Amino acid sequence: MKLTDYLKPEYISIGLKANSKEDLLDGMFELAAKNPHVLDAKKLRASVLEREKIMSTGVGKSLAIPHGKTDAVDDIILAFAVTEEPVDYSSMDNEPVRLVLLLVSKESLVGQRLKLLSRASKVMNSDTARAALINAKSADEVLAIFQTEEDRIGE
Repeated sequence: MKLTDYLKPEYISIGLKANSKEDLLDGMFELAAKNPHVLDAKKLRASVLEREKIMSTGVGKSLAIPHGKTDAVDDIILAFAVTEEPVDYSSMDNEPVRLVLLLVSKESLVGQRLKLLSRASKVMNSDTARAALINAKSADEVLAIFQTEEDRIGE
C-alpha cells in the first residue's frame, strides 16, 4: 500500500493561498471534496478538526499531516498541497508549514490509515524530498517525487 495509490493530480494543489491554519485546512477540505470516495464533506471536515483539537498535526520541518477517521468516506482519501507562502500552523517545532498531506480513512480501515501515516512520515523525513516538493511546479512533479521516495523506502 503506497501513498501514490491514493494521491492523484486532481487532489494536489501547488501554490495554495492561505493566511492561517484555518484557511489552509479549508483549502485541503476543498481538494478532498473532489474525491468520489467522500460521502459527506462536512463530516470529513469535522473529523479532522476534532483530531486537530487533541494536538496539532504540524509535525515539524515545514510539514503538517492533518488526518482523521470517519464514515464520511468509503475508502482512504489523500490530498496534498504546497502553500504559496509559509503558514503558521502551531507546529511542534513552532515553524510555519509549506507542505500539507491530508489523510482521512473510513473507520474500519484504521490499520491501513496507520500504515499510510507511517509511510508519509518516512517519505517526508527526507530533507531532499521536502525541498523538492516545496519547489515542485506541477501535480505530476509532486507525484514523481512521492514515487521516487516510496521506491527508495520500499515496502
